[in-house]
Amino acid sequence: MSWSDTCLKYGDWAGILVLSVMICWLIRDRLKEKNLSGKYVFITGCDSGFGRALAKHLDRNGFRIIAACLSEKGCQELMASTSQSLKTVLLNLTDPSSIDDAVKFVRKETEDIGLYGLVNNAGRSMPMAPTDWMQLEDFRTTLDVNLMGLIGVTLKLLPLLKKSRGRIVNVSSVLGRLACIGGGYCVSKCGVEAFSDSLRRDMHHFGVQVSIIEPGFFKTGVTHLESIERELFRLWNQLTPEVRDSYGEKYFIKSDLRMQRLSMNKLCDADLSKVTRCMEHALIAKYPRTRYGVGWDAKLLWLPLSYAPTFLSDMMLRMLLPLPRDGKNQASRFQIDV
Repeated sequence: MSWSDTCLKYGDWAGILVLSVMICWLIRDRLKEKNLSGKYVFITGCDSGFGRALAKHLDRNGFRIIAACLSEKGCQELMASTSQSLKTVLLNLTDPSSIDDAVKFVRKETEDIGLYGLVNNAGRSMPMAPTDWMQLEDFRTTLDVNLMGLIGVTLKLLPLLKKSRGRIVNVSSVLGRLACIGGGYCVSKCGVEAFSDSLRRDMHHFGVQVSIIEPGFFKTGVTHLESIERELFRLWNQLTPEVRDSYGEKYFIKSDLRMQRLSMNKLCDADLSKVTRCMEHALIAKYPRTRYGVGWDAKLLWLPLSYAPTFLSDMMLRMLLPLPRDGKNQASRFQIDV
């Protein structure tokens, strides 16, 4: 047998092996837990967006949902479009007493059969802008909701989840894998990634499974263009003359605002079911995935870029993002880390 025939033979076996592994993974990924009807799932951030869509979907599919909303209006609108078994509770993640009250409500509701699922979905994105536009308080307002509030709710509900060997689903973002804009959003989502990883490893011994949802850009309250532009104007107007002059009026009006409008209007996906299907899979699959990257931009751009060498991801982002007036010329902006 010639060398080429030998290589072809082993190549065929390698192809068969890869195909077999893929088929086994697909079969394994589709296995579901049984007897989940009537199980309790607590979801935060149900006023709108992913949380509201997930609450309505799971309610239709037989779960007993406890939906946390920030406002009374959010609670009323959700109850008006769901079954009587769905319960709502007010939750402000920046207020420890509000978290305590919500946890007490969950304990009381689930004392008979236990809490099966926790979906930490609530979050905020603004303000997002260059780092030297920010004050410390701008970071704190986002971190308190996206990270500290999430951790606070999770810690208080862990005894219930351990008792039922349940599921925890934490909503992060592709920007938790690739930080590309200043402010507390990327910082908080990186924190959610780290907290979820350590929590998953700790809870593995108790049968509690932890999954992370990493959406790309979707049309929700987090990507509401008017709110983003309002925050950008607020930050711009409070800058010192020195910082404002270093960026220039052209950066703000023609570059920064234009980039935000392009991102929010052209890149955002309106199909929220892509995300809620991943959330549901993390709750009902026999073997839930550790991470769910969701959206074409997440899978084709942000997540692959997060695995690229730093100099390459920096170069790509610098090509996409606007250049301050006092910035160096394009050719000299690419710094290679070694």
